[in-house]
Amino acid sequence: MRDFSKAINRIGFNSKKWDACESMFGSKDIIPMWIADMDFQVPEEAVQAIAARADHGIFGYTGTPDSYLNAVVSWMERHHHWNIEKEWICHSPGVVTALSLLIDAYTLPGDKIIVQSPVYYPFARVVRTSGRTLLDNPLRRVDGRYTMDLENLKAQLDSSVKMIFLCSPHNPVGRVWSRDELMELAEICLQHNIIMVSDEVHADLLYKGSSHTCFPTLSKEIEQNSILCTGASKTFNLAGLKTSSIIIPNEALRSKFNAVINNYNVGSGNIFGLVATEAVYQYGDAWLANLNEYLQGNLEYMLNFMQKNLPQIPVTRPEGTYLIWMDFSALNMSDQALEEFCLKKAKIAFDPGYEFGTGGSGFMRANIACPRQVLEQALNQLLHAVNTL
Repeated sequence: MRDFSKAINRIGFNSKKWDACESMFGSKDIIPMWIADMDFQVPEEAVQAIAARADHGIFGYTGTPDSYLNAVVSWMERHHHWNIEKEWICHSPGVVTALSLLIDAYTLPGDKIIVQSPVYYPFARVVRTSGRTLLDNPLRRVDGRYTMDLENLKAQLDSSVKMIFLCSPHNPVGRVWSRDELMELAEICLQHNIIMVSDEVHADLLYKGSSHTCFPTLSKEIEQNSILCTGASKTFNLAGLKTSSIIIPNEALRSKFNAVINNYNVGSGNIFGLVATEAVYQYGDAWLANLNEYLQGNLEYMLNFMQKNLPQIPVTRPEGTYLIWMDFSALNMSDQALEEFCLKKAKIAFDPGYEFGTGGSGFMRANIACPRQVLEQALNQLLHAVNTL
């Protein structure tokens, strides 16, 4: 079993997180806590599967084997209580890629697509770059907890609204939406013929007391109007293998998506992504349980540290993901000044909150999927920097 407390040197392996510090932030002396990948080694079974496939020595065009599809089907049933058919599973090189393809498949230029900010910033980007209209339904923050503002959503709806991008669990605020919340949203979408696209790539990363509801499981009618985007990239740290599963129960919707996939010639999987995903879905349950336990420890350490030492920077307690949403507004800095403060004084690269849209100004997003010694160092550097103000 992997030791998550062990620090692994990632410099020199073309890591976007680590090797790009100097080019992106102007210094090698930076702790990168921005991009959402983990500093943990993947399950040994995935490495072994990749090595065995590499040993064959031929890497030609590759189809998607039934063993891979069956592994996805089994994972969704075991972990998310959704019984799917393997024919529902479509390939995409990544969830963000899939969002662009889904826009092409189901909407026309000028159509409106809903996002719930502050939210993972590629959501808004792919809407805008595709020539569609962004409809922002900002989350409500009450006493540090975020909820959906569905009255605001209903007030904005008209016949030009065609799709919603749901982030579940939510990145960056860490909400794991309740079944009741999801049902209320789904009913609105059904009433207004809005296609529901649920990004559930963080669904396996849950803290104690949290229970994820897979959006299409709400009802058979909702299942037929839902598209679920998932994969092993976040759960098992396989983002570089470019393999995601887009699960589309509705045959007509699936046919339209596959037509776009074929048009862009991105329907075949990455050789190593297929074998690694199959391996982790077959053998990764114990690894994931240990990961969630370690992340729970990191979360509690950070919450205790911040409450004791930096209470002026409130932290939103996440229910899922390894991402932490921190409110720096009490420091009374502009977004640019705050970003510079974190980089130059604290020597930490966070993701600046303003990039996540409405409600993100004054916030920073931190990634705590790292050995605790790295987290401890980063928090102490932040404390020292704040104490110099």
